[in-house]
Amino acid sequence: MEYRSYTNGEITVYWRPKLCNHNGYCYENLDSVFDPLDRPWINMKGATTEEIIDVIEHCPTGALTYKRNSELTESNKKETTNNTVVINVAPNGPFLVKGDFIIIDKNGKELPKIEKAMLCRCGKSRNMPFCDGYHKEIDFRG
Repeated sequence: MEYRSYTNGEITVYWRPKLCNHNGYCYENLDSVFDPLDRPWINMKGATTEEIIDVIEHCPTGALTYKRNSELTESNKKETTNNTVVINVAPNGPFLVKGDFIIIDKNGKELPKIEKAMLCRCGKSRNMPFCDGYHKEIDFRG
């Protein structure tokens, strides 16, 4: 899956545009780092590493993730397994899925592994199976 990466030396932030539904959580909570009107839109010098991590860990779509740079070398990487999958149903919205899961697309192809996803439940997304917020645009237009 296509992604863009940004680093401050301590962590590397990954943004997967196709998972993002632009709900605004990141820039509403840390606009000194996440500014969709600026280029690049992620300014890694805009806050502390811990503040950036806090916002990323609350990203509802999983479009924003991070790794500590010390974890990026293969010799330091440790595989952990957590068999628990958590699915939260948002009122009038998508399924928020977190955990160790696999998504198989409509053609039977396994999608790249992610740890969080916002899955469409209304069928109106232009980026199935992920929610892109399009249902809000349709409802708004009437």
